[in-house]
Amino acid sequence: MAELADALDLGSNIERCGGSTPSLPTKIMKVTVDSKKGLKTNLRVFVDKKTIDERIIARLEELSEKANLKGFRPGKVPLDVLKRQFGKAIYGEVLEKILTETSTKAIEEKKIKVAGQPKLDLKSYGEGKDLNYILEINELPSVKLKPLDNIKFTDYEINLTDEEINKRIDEIAKNQNNFKDKKENEPANNGDLVVFDYEATIEKKSFEGGQGKNTQVILGKDLFIKGFDKYLLGVKKNDEKEIVVALPENYPKKELANKKASFNCKILNVKKSEPVKIDDQFAKNLGTKDLKDLKELVSKQIKNQYKLSLDTLSKENILNQIEKMHDVDLPENLIQQELNLISQGLKKEDFEKNKKESEKIAKKRIKLGLILNELGEKNNLKVEENELKNEIQKQIQSMPNQQKQVLEYYKNNPSAAASLRGSIYEEKIIKLIKGKSKQTKKTILLKEAEEIIKGDYSKETHSKSLEKKEELKKPKKQDKSLKSKKKIRKK
Repeated sequence: MAELADALDLGSNIERCGGSTPSLPTKIMKVTVDSKKGLKTNLRVFVDKKTIDERIIARLEELSEKANLKGFRPGKVPLDVLKRQFGKAIYGEVLEKILTETSTKAIEEKKIKVAGQPKLDLKSYGEGKDLNYILEINELPSVKLKPLDNIKFTDYEINLTDEEINKRIDEIAKNQNNFKDKKENEPANNGDLVVFDYEATIEKKSFEGGQGKNTQVILGKDLFIKGFDKYLLGVKKNDEKEIVVALPENYPKKELANKKASFNCKILNVKKSEPVKIDDQFAKNLGTKDLKDLKELVSKQIKNQYKLSLDTLSKENILNQIEKMHDVDLPENLIQQELNLISQGLKKEDFEKNKKESEKIAKKRIKLGLILNELGEKNNLKVEENELKNEIQKQIQSMPNQQKQVLEYYKNNPSAAASLRGSIYEEKIIKLIKGKSKQTKKTILLKEAEEIIKGDYSKETHSKSLEKKEELKKPKKQDKSLKSKKKIRKK
């Protein structure tokens, strides 16, 4: 193969299977159904040797124009010389292209919807021979959609009291640091903020990272170095304190990890925490106009938080009804693919222990995916590029200062973009279903919402923990724009 590349002159950028070779006419290809059982169909494909020979000659003529072999002028190498030296390689690439073309056309001719990758079983082939092969196909089942007007779901709205809104604001206030200076003779206690400078040494020698200015530590949280806080209890402003502790195991300089270091600390200030006063200024500090505006914002956030959980429950309820009202034959290969996804990250014994439950989950996902995809296709639902961009923009807005990283992530990870497109597609289908279903609007109190959510979670079993792995993926069958060309796998 390297010799063939040399002959073509590496700078010529000739693609192995490219060039101007004409597409294979369908009339020279014979396709018959060899066998059919359930969702498994075997197609027999025949291409005569004359057609293959014509393609080989066309390829040789194409190469002869650019070939550069010793003893011949560039572009003047006879076809028989090229065939003797590179015949096997050329036959291989021509065969590969014919297999790709004919298998694709055979599937199109028989109007088969393929589930997964077809398998290719070569029966006869070779230079000077007819091509005869079997294409083993798993078909997608036909899905007979049932009317959606019998589906019922509840659309919840949350009614909040002033007390619940104020409680959430109190929680926000408690998480706000509000420290005031202690008197100079007042010692530091747990919960106080100690501000200090330090110089650290190991065996009386300074080291990189062993200096700090205006370091702040809230005593009791143990966030600086493990065990450091307790030595600061009782210190006062302007005190000097020597503290000996072991550097953490994950210290950036690995050679210093776990070594004892001596910290000479100069206490600059000791502050105590005071309750935050909830007023207009407090609200402004949080970025709102005043306290009234803050309450409205908090109310909206609480409602959205619970609404999201309740909508998820309604969606699951709808999907359960959809799944139960349809009978669909499931391709075994798709079930196996889904089981492989479920088993990722699980120990073999854990997967075997829960295999029946895993199979149940896999079948439900496949079934729902097929039904939802059929609904999407029947109603001509598609995901436009601007919808995908808008969704990415929403993610950017939720992650300030990370616009570049988010855009690069989707640019460099086509599968992530496809997954996002699939999620948008699924939400469109759910919206369609809701529009044709029987909706009951219900306004409930926050406590009722919590009970509904808690009640649903209490019914969860180990199957839910398995499903959690991919967030109720229910294989996302995407719109037609996502369907990539099927690759043919040889036996």
